Amino acid sequence: MSTEQKVAVITGASRGIGAALVKAYRERRYRVVATARSVKPSNDADILVVPGDIADRKTAVRVISEGVARFGRIDTLVNNAGIFIAKPFTAYTEADYGSMLGVNVSGFFHITQLAIAEMEKHGSGHVVQITTSLVDNANVRIPSVLASLTKGSLNAATKSLAIEYAKRGIRVNAVAPGIIKSPMHAVETHEALGALHPVGHMGEISDIVDAILYLESASFVTGEILHVDGGQSAGH
Repeated sequence: MSTEQKVAVITGASRGIGAALVKAYRERRYRVVATARSVKPSNDADILVVPGDIADRKTAVRVISEGVARFGRIDTLVNNAGIFIAKPFTAYTEADYGSMLGVNVSGFFHITQLAIAEMEKHGSGHVVQITTSLVDNANVRIPSVLASLTKGSLNAATKSLAIEYAKRGIRVNAVAPGIIKSPMHAVETHEALGALHPVGHMGEISDIVDAILYLESASFVTGEILHVDGGQSAGH
C-alpha cells in the first residue's frame, strides 16, 4: 500500500466528536486509525479500527504499531478520548480519580509518546488535545476539580511539547471546548447548559471539528490553547 497519504490517529473515535473527526479527516483524504473501547469495524479500507482502553499502554502500542504496519506512517494524533465526572471535590471516589487520571492523563502520555516517536522519523507531525474551558474558567455550578487537574495538565503539556519539538517539525496544540451538544448531554439539559455560555447556547460538534481542522492546516501555529467555548474564557 502507498505510504504517501497522511495518516491521522483519533482516540475516543466511537461516537460524538471522535466519530465526526474520523469522517472529517477521511474527507481530507487522510487515512485514519480509529480507537476506542467500543469502536465498530469499518468497511473503509483506509480506516483501521483498533479497539481498546486508551488508559492501557498496550492499547497505545497496538494503535501505533498496527497503524504503521498498515499505512506506513503517523502524521497526526488527536487526543480526543476523555472522561468528565462533575462532583463536589470531597465526593470524588478513588475509582473516579483513577478513571479520570487513567484516560485523561495516562492515555495521553502513552499514545502521544509513541506517536511522536514515529513523527520524528520523517520530521513532521501534529498533535492536538481536547481539553476544557473549565481549566481557565471555573464555574460554581459545575464542580470540576478532577477535570481541571487532568485536562489542565494537558494544557501545560501542550505548551511544553510544542517548545520541545518546535524545531523538529512537530506542532502541538489543544482545543478547549465549552459544553458541546453530544451524546453525553440529554436534550432536556441543553437549555440550562446553553445558558452557561455568554453566547447563550451550547456548541456543536462541528465547531470542535472545524477548530481542529484549522489547527491541522495552520503551519505557523503551535503551543496554542484554542478556546471554542461560546465566550466563557473571555468573561461573564
